[in-house]
Amino acid sequence: MSRGIHPEPFVRLRPSAWRAAFVTIALHATGVVPANAHGAFGLYPATDFRITTGRCSDCLTHPAALWYFEREAIAVPAAGHPRAGFTPGVRPFDDVHAWQARRASDAPLDYPPLVWLAGTSVLEHATLAPDARSITAAGVTHPFALIDKIPLNRSWFDATSAAYFAARTLSVRGELRSDGTFVGRTLWPEDFRLRLLPPPREGPSSGAPGAALREWMRGAPRGGAQSPFAAWTAWRSARAPDDLAGRPVLAFMVNGAQGDDDEAHGGHFAIVTGRVGADGAIGTWLVNNFYTLDAESEKGIIAAPLPLDNYLGDLNSGQAWYRPSYMLVAVLNDERAAALVQSALGRVYNQFYRHQLVYYHPTDNCASISVDTLRALGWDVPARGPTSRGLAWAGFPLVAARERSIAKAKLAFDYLHTDQTRLLPAAALEEIFASLRALVTNAGSNAFAGGPLAQTLAQDVDALLFMRFPQFPSSRAFGDAPAVSTWEYRTRVPSDPALAQIVPVPPRPFPDRLRDADLLPPPRHASDVATWTWSAVLALIAAAAIAWWRRRA
Repeated sequence: MSRGIHPEPFVRLRPSAWRAAFVTIALHATGVVPANAHGAFGLYPATDFRITTGRCSDCLTHPAALWYFEREAIAVPAAGHPRAGFTPGVRPFDDVHAWQARRASDAPLDYPPLVWLAGTSVLEHATLAPDARSITAAGVTHPFALIDKIPLNRSWFDATSAAYFAARTLSVRGELRSDGTFVGRTLWPEDFRLRLLPPPREGPSSGAPGAALREWMRGAPRGGAQSPFAAWTAWRSARAPDDLAGRPVLAFMVNGAQGDDDEAHGGHFAIVTGRVGADGAIGTWLVNNFYTLDAESEKGIIAAPLPLDNYLGDLNSGQAWYRPSYMLVAVLNDERAAALVQSALGRVYNQFYRHQLVYYHPTDNCASISVDTLRALGWDVPARGPTSRGLAWAGFPLVAARERSIAKAKLAFDYLHTDQTRLLPAAALEEIFASLRALVTNAGSNAFAGGPLAQTLAQDVDALLFMRFPQFPSSRAFGDAPAVSTWEYRTRVPSDPALAQIVPVPPRPFPDRLRDADLLPPPRHASDVATWTWSAVLALIAAAAIAWWRRRA
């Protein structure tokens, strides 16, 4: 029998596979491409995933994770690819540390439980009409519509948005309707790219990396919210190439302060992994976003790994519609550090979705979850220390009395007591930058010391880049650079609580039926100790007062 091309594999295709193949061919003819047809989701080939929703019945993803995405388009790893797991009955970061210790250095990249796509189809190299009513890609023009605005979302796409996006080539995620209309959900400027090593930029004369980073975030008006996309090189090794195509990256993103939300002056933090595209594209990098699961976001945000173009450009949840953003990028000569971090984050997501790790803003937030993961992997990101432990203790009874709430006193205590590197995204980014500079500078010296991830980064980082993303124009007020300290945050919030801009959001209770039997009780917070201590002190004071009164009587 001939060993050449044989028709048998094609004959054996199931009817569903034939239909999928014909649909793909038909979509390509219209300029529309399935989201998993080619390209990547971070370090992963997009073709290694299948598109579904959280309602799928044959997904191997934990049911708790799928529950959050019942009405959302997601990509799940296809059969045959190693998936991130978790250890039952173990604290999440103890799990990560133990897993890293037993993981072989040449272990394959673990796949995440899911990737949040939002849209199942993509229009690439597309041009939007000035009135935003049509869009053209691959020579085909489609009627164009926007995804529905979430009712709690306080701003939306307007004429300034249309003018901004009509002036550039776009990648658009969304859905193609049966009438030929493409419904856009994510708009991404394709000129946000990084093909060549950007020009260098020196920091301040003091030489402190953290000070340089802060100056770069604040150097343009409103933190660069209305400035062009920009990138520059903060450091490079002698071996760093000028052409970055195909290079793996491990990056750290901070989104700035929002202009109309007084709960968001501290910004937001995320870890990013991926490869620079052949044409310098960065929109497919995978952003690992942690956000509270126990409330319905007014923007529809759900914690998940998701492509950068979706993370920044989703019309409802995209961060670029609310504030400027900044990214510190470590360009690597090997993907092993990025693969280690991404694989570990898959484990953290498993623990997060099933509620072994519960979001609590002062101590278990976007910054702390990310920094704790890096530390568990053997990169001792320096701690900046708490805002003020003394003030936390002294202020506890005062806040409790003023607010008539023990819960609010505990919250204030934990904010003041938590290491600022784990609390404030800008502080975390400054310490990460300083640590990376120290790692690459001291890598060859006898004084170098560090855990597994730190050692790998010291060997593999070829360049450190800084990128600034503007805020997309819309009806929303422009944001600014994030607050870098608790005190700065306080200065941005109106002194009169009635004047604060806050969007109340409904709770999203986690179903008891999805709680695994092995879940450990949540760890105690520092404020619990303060509550017990002050309760005992007040009880002693009350007892002494009563005794004194009785003696006097």
